[in-house]
Amino acid sequence: MKKNINPICFLLCTLLLGLTAQAQFNYKKKAAPATTAAAKDTVVPAPVLSTTITAPDPNVKPTKVIDTTMVGGFNSNQRKSLRNNYGFASSNSSKKSTQARTPINYQSLREEDALFSEFIWEEVDGREKINRPFIYQAYDDNGDQRFFALLLKAIENDGVVPFSAEGGDDRFTKPLNLDDVNAMLKGSLDTQLVQSVNNPNVFDTSIIYNTKLAPIPDSIYTFRLKEQFIFDSKTSRMYCRIIGIAPVATIVINNKPVKRTLFWLYYPELRASLAKQEVYNPRNISSRITWEELFESRYFNGYVVKSTLDNYNDKMLNSLYSDPKRRLLEGDKIKQKIFDYEQDRWVY
Repeated sequence: MKKNINPICFLLCTLLLGLTAQAQFNYKKKAAPATTAAAKDTVVPAPVLSTTITAPDPNVKPTKVIDTTMVGGFNSNQRKSLRNNYGFASSNSSKKSTQARTPINYQSLREEDALFSEFIWEEVDGREKINRPFIYQAYDDNGDQRFFALLLKAIENDGVVPFSAEGGDDRFTKPLNLDDVNAMLKGSLDTQLVQSVNNPNVFDTSIIYNTKLAPIPDSIYTFRLKEQFIFDSKTSRMYCRIIGIAPVATIVINNKPVKRTLFWLYYPELRASLAKQEVYNPRNISSRITWEELFESRYFNGYVVKSTLDNYNDKMLNSLYSDPKRRLLEGDKIKQKIFDYEQDRWVY
């Protein structure tokens, strides 16, 4: 028997399917983003990493400094002994007495009483046997015992002011600070761009040291002295007053040794520091003298490099004479002239 489909049920099913399709179409329309004609034509580029370099601002201090200290520097191993390093029971008292020493006051000299006055520049070479205490490589409770290390200690701890030796200046016209002295020992300053640690796309201005022009500690074995010889008519005596001391470093440039004067120290200000430092005595360690006594007693040997005697152009002897033997002979002649002047005053 053939069954007939109820037309009412058929209409209800058709209406239900139509409402379902309309609901799905409205849902998709709301979820889709609104697009415009301008948006359809716009192309979004892919993200690219920026590698631009920012120009260094001279008014902004560098955020990163590369410091390359020289190997085997002075005063790098300053460590005090935790026990009595001597066989004496009261060795500390002798050390305290050394630190309490003060230099003897100079005798007052008047310019009106000076019959003779000349300036002499001498260089003390620490490689000579009599000058070997200047480069005595040992460490004590007070640090490095080399003379140049004592000069650095006087600048850092005792407030002795160094002066620039640039351009051959030896009249103490331009004072320096401790940072300037340390920069000389590390080389010449150079400014470069270094990649920032926080942002790899930014390069900061950094200061580095060109170590090619940095002197090594063992190359500072020469010390230049500026002295004034004065003959006093009151005492009929020739006095030698040291005015300044300058360390001279030997730097190799283009396979040629070149001498470079680092800085000048005013000797009257340096005497108090030298009076507290003992000099190495190779014969008897118990009979040491201070560095101030060494200079005042002239227990060293130096050769003349410049003088005001018959020097109309104010030049060094190496500029006047190319032969090193001739320079030594001329320096000895200058010393002999000063000695003869004192001896001639004693002839009655």
